[in-house]
Amino acid sequence: MRSTHNVGSLFRTAEGLGIDKLFLTGYTPYPKTIADTRLPHIANKLDSQIQKTSLNAQHSLDWQYQESVKDVIASLRKAGVKIVALEQTDTAVALHRYQTQGDIAIILGTEVTGLPKEILQLTDEQIIIPMFGKKESFNVVQAAAMAMYQLRFY
Repeated sequence: MRSTHNVGSLFRTAEGLGIDKLFLTGYTPYPKTIADTRLPHIANKLDSQIQKTSLNAQHSLDWQYQESVKDVIASLRKAGVKIVALEQTDTAVALHRYQTQGDIAIILGTEVTGLPKEILQLTDEQIIIPMFGKKESFNVVQAAAMAMYQLRFY
């Protein structure tokens, strides 16, 4: 996810739905941290842009930035968390039909190319949000919001 506005919106949505933790990886912009290693003007600019849509949700939601999504997946799996990709695949289960028990982590990809095959291979399952219009995908945060809501309450 490259957009600071999407990141801020994801923070706000996840916080509002009571999600336990948000992991940001790779080139995803992230809020300023106490021990931030980025140049101060860059960290401040990104933080300000994220805050615009997060409305400070980054201060009340547990989150972590980690460069490697593979490392995050390995750590979560070791903790007994099921890894579920929100992605269009041949084996994906429709979100409204997906049943789960226990802790899960939803892995999101980019809006244009989705998740790389190497990351999809690390997931336990995939879920998809059926589309009824002419477009082939939702905005990544809207898709995440639908999935988090459905999995939280149903």
